[in-house]
Amino acid sequence: MNPSTQPNNEASMDIIRIILAILLPPLGVFLQVGLTVHFWINLILTLLGYIPGIIHAVWIILRR
Repeated sequence: MNPSTQPNNEASMDIIRIILAILLPPLGVFLQVGLTVHFWINLILTLLGYIPGIIHAVWIILRR
């Protein structure tokens, strides 16, 4: 794989994850970190309020 295409590919995946995080926050977190404690926290936040779930999901995706 060409090293110059790697950052574009990751950026594209991040955009897809952010879009999914806005539509269904736990799915965006799951695609980023898998079935970890962050997924369960996000699921609870989404059930308690949609906006906190979105904020947490976008934070998880962008923090790396």
